[in-house]
Amino acid sequence: MLEVPAGPAAPRPLLDAGYTVGLLAVAILSGYGLLAPERLGLATASEPPARIVASISPRVGEQPPAPSLQAPAPRRGEPAKPLQTARLTPDTRPEPARPVPDARPAPQPAKPERPRGTWSGAVSGKVLDEDGQALVGASVVAGGVETRVGEDGTFTVTPPPDATLIVKRPGYAKVSVEPAPMKGPLEVVMQPQAIKAAYLTYFGFGDRGIRRRVLDLVERTELNAVVIDVKGDRGWIIYPTRVEQALAIGAQGPATLRDFDGMMADLKARGVYTIARIVTFKDNILATRRPELAVQDVRTGKPWIDRENLAWVDPFREEVWDYNIAIAKEAIERGFDEVQFDYVRFPTDGRLQAAKYLKPVNKETRLPTIAAFLERARKELGARGAYVAADLFGYTAFNENDTDIGQRIEELAPHLDYICPMVYPSGYHVGIPGFRNPVQNSYAVVRESVRLIRRRAGHTPARVRPWLQDFRDYAFDRRIFGVSEIRDQIRGTDEGGGTGWMLWNPRNDYTGAALRAKSPLAAR
Repeated sequence: MLEVPAGPAAPRPLLDAGYTVGLLAVAILSGYGLLAPERLGLATASEPPARIVASISPRVGEQPPAPSLQAPAPRRGEPAKPLQTARLTPDTRPEPARPVPDARPAPQPAKPERPRGTWSGAVSGKVLDEDGQALVGASVVAGGVETRVGEDGTFTVTPPPDATLIVKRPGYAKVSVEPAPMKGPLEVVMQPQAIKAAYLTYFGFGDRGIRRRVLDLVERTELNAVVIDVKGDRGWIIYPTRVEQALAIGAQGPATLRDFDGMMADLKARGVYTIARIVTFKDNILATRRPELAVQDVRTGKPWIDRENLAWVDPFREEVWDYNIAIAKEAIERGFDEVQFDYVRFPTDGRLQAAKYLKPVNKETRLPTIAAFLERARKELGARGAYVAADLFGYTAFNENDTDIGQRIEELAPHLDYICPMVYPSGYHVGIPGFRNPVQNSYAVVRESVRLIRRRAGHTPARVRPWLQDFRDYAFDRRIFGVSEIRDQIRGTDEGGGTGWMLWNPRNDYTGAALRAKSPLAAR
């Protein structure tokens, strides 16, 4: 017998439709769970940090890795006592030679185009050293704004959508991060970098033979950098400048390099670190063409001159600051990695009692003026991604005052990335306590100078990178500084805690035999 339902029969099409709707609902909810779990209140895993590790630029012919987010006459006398003021004599560096400049074009390396992304908003991250520790003292530059990282190495910046981030810290290679959409924080690992440079004069860089000789040393030895006169001792600018005041006073020098940009491109293609030397307050061109900015001679009413018959500009005049900072900004635009201010001080030679300034010159006015100039320069130039350095007298390591020129380590170090003392043994005269003849004790002289400056600058991230002597002694026994003297200075720098060094020779003729050969890894 057939059994039939007691109630009314349900139509078959209605049951099929309900079953289909249920399947659709399950599919939609599953999709949200996978693609947007937060909308269902589900827990989500945080994005791992994008790891960026600094690397050295490839040399010519090397394939780059694929981009990834991963003083003058000696002064004989008793040895100076520790931490007492030493009386200074003029800057002793000899007059640079003037070979005929060679301005033929250097090859312009091809710049492969690559697509650029954009930032989508704020960018956060952390800066670490190669051991994974927070790198205190590092900073991040984004869109003309420099931000110091926190004590734990963290940072948050909001760059313009197409801006390149520059991460820098003295003693480390800069890291550039191209814009890209970020789903998580950045983790930037920086690699130590010790700059070892040779100086190229205003005329030397333009001379093909001299330039080739120095670059050959860079290619073969431990050298990895050059210091180039952008504005030299007379105030001439080495390349075609666009700084209006420089053009107005005729600061375009007699050896202007028309293809300077091509020559710089060649240095970059070789992986050479470039330092722009800017002679600051010793500026014969600016002082004579704008005498109202010069140190005045009370006897003549004309610009005061030093023993080299060169005029100085008044460090108290902020228009002079603006002029030098404008030249420094242009140097950065030309591709320099670092700006180094020389003669950033008050004069030491000539008839000082005849020099008249905008303000009285004494211990209360000198140091704040030099420190304020460097503070402004570091703020404006650091925000453009460059390192900032200053050349100081070696005696500043030992003097507790401003050495009567406006230079004292404690006040200047906070405004510098690199402190560059001129620790030439010939320049100390009776010099460091215990050494009546410093040139016979090059190692100890340099080591002690670097050690003391490093200790006195220890409250800042600044590093000490000294100038070393590669020229004949003029103060004691007239010895030629050869392999042993230069190696002793380098050893003294290393053991004193310096971060690299620079060689000075006014003829750009360096003692290559004193330099170690490039390691196979660095020479690749």
